Amino acid sequence: MTLFDSPAFEDHEGVHAFSDPASGLKTIIAVHSTVRGPAAGGCRMWPYESAEAALTDALRLSRAMSYKNAMADLDLGGGKSVIIGNSRTDKSPQLFQAFGRAVERVGGRYWTAEDVGVSPADLMEARKETRYVAGLEGHAAASGDPSPVTAEGVFRGLRLCVERAYGRDLKGVTVAIQGVGHVGGYLAEKLHAAGARLVITDVNQEALDRLSRRTGATVVAPDAILDVEAEVFAPCAMGGAVSLEALSRLKGRVVAGAANNQLASTEAGQSLFERGIVYAPDYVINGGGIINVAAEIRGLELGAAFDGDWVETKLSRLMETLGQIMDRSVDEGRPTDVIANEMARERLKS
Repeated sequence: MTLFDSPAFEDHEGVHAFSDPASGLKTIIAVHSTVRGPAAGGCRMWPYESAEAALTDALRLSRAMSYKNAMADLDLGGGKSVIIGNSRTDKSPQLFQAFGRAVERVGGRYWTAEDVGVSPADLMEARKETRYVAGLEGHAAASGDPSPVTAEGVFRGLRLCVERAYGRDLKGVTVAIQGVGHVGGYLAEKLHAAGARLVITDVNQEALDRLSRRTGATVVAPDAILDVEAEVFAPCAMGGAVSLEALSRLKGRVVAGAANNQLASTEAGQSLFERGIVYAPDYVINGGGIINVAAEIRGLELGAAFDGDWVETKLSRLMETLGQIMDRSVDEGRPTDVIANEMARERLKS
């Protein structure tokens, strides 16, 4: 399969592959669109089973970032980078410095930040080789780790979905969280503080134990999370969690989480709608982190300090957009993901 034959290719402006034998770096940087501004999106490190799988992920994620940034009304386009490797065993300062050189070669058309398997500390190494890194500390415009802001947006969006589906607040609502890494962990703590009951799963047992002690969450095996008696399913791990098979097992009427590319197929989105499940399109509900990153990029470009009020305004407007999507879904009798895609494409035209 060639790049242009990939079903994940959607007129991407550029797809760049870089290799650095000395450090072991193999990375793909996909730039989907720069219509609204320079492409921005995190760097993911994952032990992909093949280069084709890594390419597909980069293509899908970069397109999602175009949609996410458009729906958050940011002056940014969509891009994403993936590093092929095991984040627990293959990291080194040299690898991320080589990644920084790769980002630099894209010539300012792509800004990177953290994502699955990559930490702000890793990106500090990349920052030694390029200025196009956001989500760090140590300067006036610094936004820091975007994960807490992503979690805040998901929390607000999930709460809105529960109000729509059940006409109640979060107290006593059971939420099944699939994945309690950076964002999932912060989300769990916010939900616990709001009085929700938590059932959690992850491949990282240490993270599960730590979070369970803090929140009283029930821990289940990864393959059992879909069968939990929960009002809400919150996918916060890798993409494709919401499949037709998964939907046949869910008990609740809300799907709202932090993961990217949650729908395994367009049929899954249609099935959610037909089953009366309130679904928050992933690139809308999880846009808080990129808003935070955008504030840093904005500050760097303007020579200004980080503006938390600007972030709050954008995040509040994003939740208003999510509400509008759900309103239109009811009024027009169409799935929320279809409506969100149409809105994002319209915003990418100008």
